[in-house]
Amino acid sequence: MIIQPQFICSQTPLAEYPRPQFKRDSYFSLNGEWEYAIRKEKKTENYDGKILVPYAPESNLSGVKKQLQKDEYLLYGKSFVFPDGFVHGRVLLHFGAVDQVCEITVNNKLVGNHEGGYLPFCLDITDAISEGENVLQVTVQDDADSDVYGRGKQRYKRGGIWYTATSGIWQTVWVECVPERHLNGVRLDVDFDNKKLALKLDKSGDGEVKIAVFDGEQLLMNMVTVEKTAVLDVSSCKAWTLENPELYTVKLTYGEDVVETYFGLRKFSVVERGKFKYFALNNQPIFHNGLLDQGYWRDGMYTPPSNQAMYNEIKNVKELGFNMLRKHIKVEPLLWYYYCDILGVLVWQDMINGGGKYPALRIMLAPFINLHLDDNNYKKMRRSEASRKQYYAEAYGMIDVLYNSVSLCLWTPFNEAWGQFDALKVWQELKVYDSSRLYDHASGWQDKGGGDVCSRHIYFRKARPKNDKKRVLALTEFGGYSHTVKGHVFSDKKFGYKTFKSAEKLENAIDKLYRKEVMPLIEKQGLCATVYTELTDIEDEVNGLYTYDRELKISAETIQKMNADVYECFEKSLPPIR
Repeated sequence: MIIQPQFICSQTPLAEYPRPQFKRDSYFSLNGEWEYAIRKEKKTENYDGKILVPYAPESNLSGVKKQLQKDEYLLYGKSFVFPDGFVHGRVLLHFGAVDQVCEITVNNKLVGNHEGGYLPFCLDITDAISEGENVLQVTVQDDADSDVYGRGKQRYKRGGIWYTATSGIWQTVWVECVPERHLNGVRLDVDFDNKKLALKLDKSGDGEVKIAVFDGEQLLMNMVTVEKTAVLDVSSCKAWTLENPELYTVKLTYGEDVVETYFGLRKFSVVERGKFKYFALNNQPIFHNGLLDQGYWRDGMYTPPSNQAMYNEIKNVKELGFNMLRKHIKVEPLLWYYYCDILGVLVWQDMINGGGKYPALRIMLAPFINLHLDDNNYKKMRRSEASRKQYYAEAYGMIDVLYNSVSLCLWTPFNEAWGQFDALKVWQELKVYDSSRLYDHASGWQDKGGGDVCSRHIYFRKARPKNDKKRVLALTEFGGYSHTVKGHVFSDKKFGYKTFKSAEKLENAIDKLYRKEVMPLIEKQGLCATVYTELTDIEDEVNGLYTYDRELKISAETIQKMNADVYECFEKSLPPIR
């Protein structure tokens, strides 16, 4: 079934249910107005004012517009009363993401803490809540210079490709109730070739689980199992494709606990045709035609103004003729991946960079002279053992959170050597953990010869990469053409790789770039993927097809025709099956 999203008209920001991959009827949003204070110590007698959650205090939409410093605490407070009849069984408090280290209390009782700024977490607060009013407090510390935690592209001194540091709560905060015996999660493994669906069930006790698969309202199959793993024959299901992103609902009943998830019948792999290797979807070669998407918003920074705005952006990308987004150095809310699933847009997912200060010669010079340096010398960028351990914790955590995403087809463990260490070893270990996806083990440079992608970032010069015939050749970053649109800029400062003074010249240059460089590489070198830099402008960086406030800079028709010709070129260039 092709799914259409539902949006809620509400004064509560981002009011839609935030986790469609594991959905219950129980849902109480805590988004909205909270109290906040910024202090040098971990307590306060009075708050400074109001903040709109889940927007970071640095953003316009938060109403605060203050930068949290590394030696400060961000203190949140929220009083709330549960709706009548809401509380039954266990009460779980969810945070979509809090940057970077936080401690949570309910009614002055410590209920838990969390480290890392990009992944969701859940706390059981049953024993801390009371009838009537409850008081939730969150204490946050954030060091955007930390060499331990993943920090993305955040900096206290923004500029160029580095952006304003954000802190605190930046994704939805919500509560649900579950029975004493309940499901903690489910991992879905699709075997496309044999038309099987394996469900690995995480139960809080013993007992049977009823499994039912639906196509819309129509029941396709059901079974009952007491095992932790169940396998279903899904040969009656249609394949998930970009043209027809068919999804099927799975209803899980475990005693009184009822959960819904979904799956798509699809496979990501590499196939060989002639002398080159190609990406494949459902065993058929496919050209990944994508955009670099960094997920920054004009007024919300890390957080969109609405979930509908987030959906509309992905929909616009597909209507322009692109079929993939590379989510660059950020983890989005789970709804973002759901929207890609239902729209049929492939996702490349970067893992979050960290480590110590990045040496300029290693990062900025080495790649341009094709010098691939040793990444086993931890003193260069990952001196701290705690930093390396934290990288693995965040990488495995990201795979766990996003594993059931249908559209996510490729992981990027490292980008442009930022905090890179042991890239071959990291790739091999992550591949064991998730063998259903492809890997660009070292995107851009510091290539150690692993992964599935011969990955090249090319700016400032003509793209002439060579296919190593061992992996899929991909331009994983290129372009970066810039043009500023008056009245639609963040600041007077401008950063870009090549500047054009008019929209017409920008449009002609992009069209020429694809026709004169990309298409010949498809024909002669078996190029199988492109990631154009980039989807939108971000602060001083004006490389976007869209402005920072989401105005398209050039003609949609030109982009659509260009993309159609790219796909046609790819299809014509494929060697016949022998």
